Amino acid sequence: MAEFKKITEQASLHDHLEQQSTGALLRGINQEDKKVAEAVGKVVPQLEKLVDALAVRFRKGGRLFYIGAGTSGRLGILDASEIPPTFGMPHDRVIGLIAGGDGAIRKAVEFAEDNTIQAWKDLMEFNINSNDTVVGIAASGTTPYVLGGVKDAKENGLLTAGITNNPGSPLATSVDIPIEIEVGPEFVTGSTRMKSGTSQKLALNMISTALMIKIGRVKGNKMVDMQLSNNKLVDRGTRYLVEALDMDYASAERALKKYGSVREAISQLKR
Repeated sequence: MAEFKKITEQASLHDHLEQQSTGALLRGINQEDKKVAEAVGKVVPQLEKLVDALAVRFRKGGRLFYIGAGTSGRLGILDASEIPPTFGMPHDRVIGLIAGGDGAIRKAVEFAEDNTIQAWKDLMEFNINSNDTVVGIAASGTTPYVLGGVKDAKENGLLTAGITNNPGSPLATSVDIPIEIEVGPEFVTGSTRMKSGTSQKLALNMISTALMIKIGRVKGNKMVDMQLSNNKLVDRGTRYLVEALDMDYASAERALKKYGSVREAISQLKR
């Protein structure tokens, strides 16, 4: 195995940033960002392996847990929080945990990420079991909170995966499915909230969306189980029914409100 090097800590390819114009700074950031999607594309086989394994476990009642610290933890929580409104899933099927607890979502908790045993304690509060999957997220691949969590999860028979931006990192070598997204040095040296964070967001979008499609939460290309929690979503659902059933808007809206979801409305009206 090649020697592990922290690419995320290597010097930026851009220098004298404080001397650059605003336009030059923005173009430089954009130039680096263009590399991210290509880097994520290279790990599609690993993402595919994870999604297929997740789908099997989900059908058995398993859950998906994201664990991370700082930006990585917040991105996991963001992805998890969007599953119920988008796909109508219960809040307890995809769960994001961050080092330092919910307070760390808004404000950093000092040294919380350095605790190697806290992640497993956090997971145990959910009565975690062998049908569940733990995905550790850490740009560096060395975050103790994440490493401890995936280690304990794996030892207890759970499927583990790791999303990192440093190939060959401790996280990558300690999980069942390593997802190593090499985006290169950051525009501001070591600022992994930038390209690394963007790559993690893309990967999480792919994992959760593909999983929800695989378990039947999308019909055609429509979110038929989305929560009707505001007027925009009611309008979107109504338009889905108009298209699917060739009905007028007013009738579709009444049906949607009566049956509570696009899926149920289509099921009832096709009888």
